[in-house]
Amino acid sequence: MSEKERMVAGRLYIADDPELKAGFVRKAKLLQAINRLDWDRVEERMGLFRELFGDLGEGAYIEHTFHCDYGFNIHVGKNFYANVDCVFLDVAPITIGDNVFFGPRIGLYTPYHPIDAEVRNQQLEGGLPITIGSNVWFGGNVTVCPGVTIGSNVVIGAGSVVTKDIPDGSVAVGNPCRVVRAITDADRAYWQQKAAEYRAEVAAEQG
Repeated sequence: MSEKERMVAGRLYIADDPELKAGFVRKAKLLQAINRLDWDRVEERMGLFRELFGDLGEGAYIEHTFHCDYGFNIHVGKNFYANVDCVFLDVAPITIGDNVFFGPRIGLYTPYHPIDAEVRNQQLEGGLPITIGSNVWFGGNVTVCPGVTIGSNVVIGAGSVVTKDIPDGSVAVGNPCRVVRAITDADRAYWQQKAAEYRAEVAAEQG
């Protein structure tokens, strides 16, 4: 196996490798262009993100600045939004569903390093995939650790450090992040009513 194949498979690998260096340079050039673009050159910026990522669905919008390790390991669904200063370390695959909203400074970190210093000093490292479902909202400064799966219809509170899987339909917060309650039919009814009130107010204001 090549070092890149070992990396993507979640096995120990060494990043000091010509193929991986070429991928890093490709990423660096694309990110330099992305992060230097004027804020209103949206179509050009998102086109560069589509070149950088493995997949990026329709309706995606990513603020700059943004950083990642390679880009090709990032797969994102439709209607994705990421606020400023997000960092996706994608030595292993990062998969994100539809209608996912990220606050500022979200860190998705797939890499891991051996606990034993002697092995670590040999430049051996690895990565484990991160998977995030659909209809998910992260508050600001959330960190997701290697190998974590977050279900669909989930809210992760600001400042959380997610070290273990989070099930569907949950509100989870804290360091380490823990489920504090389920998202219920009462929640849905409350927010549907608030949305209906908003639409009625706007219609009244417009005459």
